[in-house]
Amino acid sequence: MTSTAATASLMAPVSPASAPLPPAGSILVVTARPGQESAGLGGLLFAFRRAGASLALLCLTRGEASPLNSTPRRLEAIRPWELQLAASVLGISSVAVADYPDGALRRHPAAELTERIRRAIRQHSADLLLVLDPAAGHTDDYAVAAAASAAAGQAHVPVVARTVPEASGAWMIDLGADAPTARAIQKAAAAAHASQSQALPGLARRLDLTGGQEYLRWLVSPHRVDDQQQVRRV
Repeated sequence: MTSTAATASLMAPVSPASAPLPPAGSILVVTARPGQESAGLGGLLFAFRRAGASLALLCLTRGEASPLNSTPRRLEAIRPWELQLAASVLGISSVAVADYPDGALRRHPAAELTERIRRAIRQHSADLLLVLDPAAGHTDDYAVAAAASAAAGQAHVPVVARTVPEASGAWMIDLGADAPTARAIQKAAAAAHASQSQALPGLARRLDLTGGQEYLRWLVSPHRVDDQQQVRRV
């Protein structure tokens, strides 16, 4: 190998290694708006369900700030119903939709969002929280991730985020032979959001390119939870 080629090889980004799904019996999914559970998290939710986890969803807004609407109805009225349909496709057993302002979660009192999530953790006896990585998403996702991490810290539960390959600490989940089924279910769930149907072709293309790979990173790691519990016992 020439020195130029060797240097290029050393500088090339290293893809995160594949690793198992985090173990969980009861997962609380927290999203900013309807549709994220399908378009963003659908593949992972399929994998967690196949691994035996139960799924509950807390969506903090009704999604009224979307620029898309393929129906004659008001978004705040129709999108929660679309979310219920999508959840049934994904195998989510419990869905709660809060009424915080879509697009303005970062301006809402963080303590109130944290307490709303903490109540949901208790209600579902969640042992893992799943969110979208704020570094790869909408500004409201920062507020969701921050509140989820704060609530999980109080409840001593880890938080994992779907992220992008280049994120620090990311690892890959390979859906393997289940990938075609997972993506078909994910597309069907996304299609339940009829008001957002204009975005469906672009999503389908993205999922086809993604194949069977998903990426996760810890926002609150199990090691941090273990350390907190150790401190409490001392």
